[in-house]
Amino acid sequence: MTNRTEQALERWHSMSVYERELWQQGLAYVAGLDEAGRGPLAGPVAAAAVILPAACFIPGLNDSKKLTEAARLRLEPLIKEQALSWAVACVNHRVIDEINILEASRLAMLKALSRLTVTPQHLLIDALSLAVDIPQSNIIKGDSLSVSIAAASVLAKNHRDRVMLNLARLYPGYGLERHKGYPTKEHRQIIKELGLTPIHRRSFRGCE
Repeated sequence: MTNRTEQALERWHSMSVYERELWQQGLAYVAGLDEAGRGPLAGPVAAAAVILPAACFIPGLNDSKKLTEAARLRLEPLIKEQALSWAVACVNHRVIDEINILEASRLAMLKALSRLTVTPQHLLIDALSLAVDIPQSNIIKGDSLSVSIAAASVLAKNHRDRVMLNLARLYPGYGLERHKGYPTKEHRQIIKELGLTPIHRRSFRGCE
């Protein structure tokens, strides 16, 4: 076994502590949930729910924010192939403006949860709680502490990035394909020059 493989196994072991504890209690369906896109000035917030089996190993899995785009794209099919069930969902900019980004993030998670093909017995959620009758653990920085949440973070991020690439074709000149709607210096300057698009979040500072 190579050092790299040993390191990957060690990371997997340390990141599956929450899952193993639940699996050992006989709970086979543990769903990790995470969102992507709380901070951008434009576009939707996305969420994913992923149920991984106990006999699972996905080398390199980590919080999506710590991974390159290439690594996220490499991991996505591995996650989908091994997952017992997975689902993604979005909540658009209009709803974000109506109910605020925190509630929109919860709504996206609930939508993803409702699309799973099996009912989870326990939820592992990155820093949020959901109003559902399923036992749940709310883990601060869960996307770097739980393999299920990390898997959800990768699927949510990749899904939202693809949505933003489609929106970039609808609204050329805004650089959405590069910054994905986040408040970069480039994005803020373009807003000053061209104004807002219909997909900008009017309730966000920087879009007033």
